[in-house]
Amino acid sequence: MSNQLNPQDTVLIVIDMQNDFCHEDGASAKRGLADITAFQACVPKIDGLIGQARAVGVPVVFVYMTLDDTTISEAWTNKHGTGMSIVIKGSWGADFYKLYPQPGDAVVEKHRYSGFIGTNLNLILRSMGCKSIVLTGVLTNVCVESTARDGFMLDYNVTLVSDACAGSSPEAHAGTLANIANVFGSVLSAEQVGAAWSAAASPVEASA
Repeated sequence: MSNQLNPQDTVLIVIDMQNDFCHEDGASAKRGLADITAFQACVPKIDGLIGQARAVGVPVVFVYMTLDDTTISEAWTNKHGTGMSIVIKGSWGADFYKLYPQPGDAVVEKHRYSGFIGTNLNLILRSMGCKSIVLTGVLTNVCVESTARDGFMLDYNVTLVSDACAGSSPEAHAGTLANIANVFGSVLSAEQVGAAWSAAASPVEASA
């Protein structure tokens, strides 16, 4: 486990923490698409991990989703309908929710569930020398899981932070955690990830 969280080749990824998903005035809350209280509860955990990542030199990547006429496909419309106006590019709903990139952070705009599809995320990670990704954000069972699956297929060590992400329901959240742990990577708490980073950054010398 420790090798998969080595600060020298690990990247923390924050997925889709945006107003339309997380804010009480966003599309998810207004349309009853999900219980956003679970999404909002992730914020302190993610914020804490971001702080710990910065302290030990782990890069932070913010991934966010947008849609517009150039990226809404027939397949997307067939599944979600023409009235699925959410995270529209340039709108308030697409803006970040409470967690914001800082200078030096990479920011990746995506148009599908996975952070790897049609983006430069893989190039960014490879350029950083990344071997392991730590995933946080929403929704556990949609965009986070899609990114985790693709990340594993691209040969990254995947860690999903159980209390720093939230799903469309507790059952969906739990299902993804089980699926990732069984097939695609590891599932740890924010405390466990932070402790591993701290231990790697300040190793305790064995007593003589």
